[in-house]
Amino acid sequence: MNYKSSYFILTCLGFGFAFLYIPILSMVVFSFNASKLVTVWDAVNSPTLKWYYSLLNNDEILDAAWISLKVAVINASGSVILGTLAGFGLARFHQFRGRFTLNAMTTAPLVMPEVITGLSLLLLFVALEQLIGWPAGRGITTMTIGHMTFCMAYVTVIVNSRLSTFDTALEEAAMDLGARPLKVFFVITLPIIFPAILSGWLLAFTLSWDDLVISSFTSGPGSSTLPMVVFSKVRLGVSPEINVLATITITVVTLMIVAVSWWMARLARLDKAAA
Repeated sequence: MNYKSSYFILTCLGFGFAFLYIPILSMVVFSFNASKLVTVWDAVNSPTLKWYYSLLNNDEILDAAWISLKVAVINASGSVILGTLAGFGLARFHQFRGRFTLNAMTTAPLVMPEVITGLSLLLLFVALEQLIGWPAGRGITTMTIGHMTFCMAYVTVIVNSRLSTFDTALEEAAMDLGARPLKVFFVITLPIIFPAILSGWLLAFTLSWDDLVISSFTSGPGSSTLPMVVFSKVRLGVSPEINVLATITITVVTLMIVAVSWWMARLARLDKAAA
């Protein structure tokens, strides 16, 4: 590769990263702006933390953030359990009745428009309420179920991909030495595929935290998530508190990514040292 092509690639990467991250950095900077106008910098009174204090006293946003966090954690945990079981079944059992149907049902939410998924879930919950009386209206429960329907598909794909490259000779050697299948799964299989499970959990958490369309169809009074509240506020004009909220979210996500990356790199170093 010559210097001209390297310079061209670096230039394209620079423009790409600038296009992605300069708006985010500008939003972080304007979260310290003293002016109520988010696009006008108040050079006299800025920087300031008053919008951070204002956000801490905003009960609507804090309640919505708590609902989003609760739904995202429950959804991610449930999606990991169901997605791991589905991925394990698809990867290990190649011939069983209904395999094609299971594979299609677990991958359909990946390509299905969210509007269709949300509308179908709404009609399902309404029909169930009329038939058996459950669920009694829409709320956190229906929202969590709705998020699991598409998040578990991502977990299934991740776990299935990891198990497709898994060396089954390790499990066979353990069983030859007298270990039972359940112990083999928890002692050998689970630790090896744990990074994929953790990646699926983080992805499911992020998708649930960020979801707007399905949440709008499956939520009810008093169960508005953070994206729903932000969307309703943005339609009336962006307030500085939205910049603060986005800044806090970016900070938390960045810290989580750094922590997980450091932990996985540390595990890789330990495995390399042990080998």
